[in-house]
Amino acid sequence: MAAAARKSAGAASKPAKSGARRGPKNTPSFNKEEELHAYREMLLIRRFEEKSGQMYGMGLIGGFCHLYIGQEAVVVGMQMASKDGDQVITGYRDHGHMLVTGMDPKGVLAELTGRRGGYSRGKGGSMHMFSKEKHFYGGHGIVGAQVSLGTGLAFANRYRENGSVSLTYFGDGAANQGQVYESFNMAALWKLPVVYVIENNRYAMGTSVSRAAAQTDFSKRGLSFNIPGEQVDGMDVRAVREAGARAIEHARSGEGPFILEMLTYRYRGHSMSDPAKYRTKDEVTRMREEQDPIEQVRRRLLGEWSLAEDELKAIDGEIRKIVNEAADFATNDPEPDPSELWTDILL
Repeated sequence: MAAAARKSAGAASKPAKSGARRGPKNTPSFNKEEELHAYREMLLIRRFEEKSGQMYGMGLIGGFCHLYIGQEAVVVGMQMASKDGDQVITGYRDHGHMLVTGMDPKGVLAELTGRRGGYSRGKGGSMHMFSKEKHFYGGHGIVGAQVSLGTGLAFANRYRENGSVSLTYFGDGAANQGQVYESFNMAALWKLPVVYVIENNRYAMGTSVSRAAAQTDFSKRGLSFNIPGEQVDGMDVRAVREAGARAIEHARSGEGPFILEMLTYRYRGHSMSDPAKYRTKDEVTRMREEQDPIEQVRRRLLGEWSLAEDELKAIDGEIRKIVNEAADFATNDPEPDPSELWTDILL
């Protein structure tokens, strides 16, 4: 399911070559198939993350675990705008990114539980797994490190002239790292095919953007490098897909990098150990009730497309079955043989 064909947003006007701007006022529409695709993909991420949180609480997942609940529209919309061969690289809040690239939920969850059938053979855990076959390059635990690596992927694309674009995701906290701006400079200088997707969920590890950033409009962070940027409603998958299509076309056509600031929100703490006392419960409840990305699509499917409630319940049932099967596999799969400690080591 997660490997469902991605849909292109079609031709779109190119953005300006410099400066930051907001997207179009009129949110684009999805057809019924696109709505259903977005609904399934986001719901898969939501149910997978809920199960991951449950298994973490049971002690089946160790180490760090950062859930993507609330931010699903960002990666689903961007993936709908991308093409086969485009790469994805991100930080440690990475499970959703893996799933939309088509990675098997069983392999992802088995890696979380440290099992032999995991994508990194049980040695990487939640924060460090990848799939070259699915063009997913991590999962990185060092804050901001993936930005330089994603820029390197774009350099390889340009060198090979393969027409691919690097989708490089990072958060509002990582946006203040020095290596990010070194990467911006190189990408702009060489017109590399990279889209920098800043997932601004407002709090980084626990400090609000207003207290941590002198410039809180992250779409403007590339101005000194002549990198265009745009703020996007990251809770609306349609707006994300539309903006993503423009940015990717800009990069793919040889115009160089583009910055998309996704205004999004995470419902859970920074990690499973974070009680999130830096915000009120009312704030989280309000975001869930007013802007939840999955509920927005659900309402449109019930209203505009006249789907029956039972049809959506059936979809939810199918996804829960996929996630439960992944959990069973991740619980019963053998742990790695101790000899695995000596494999995949660079000397």
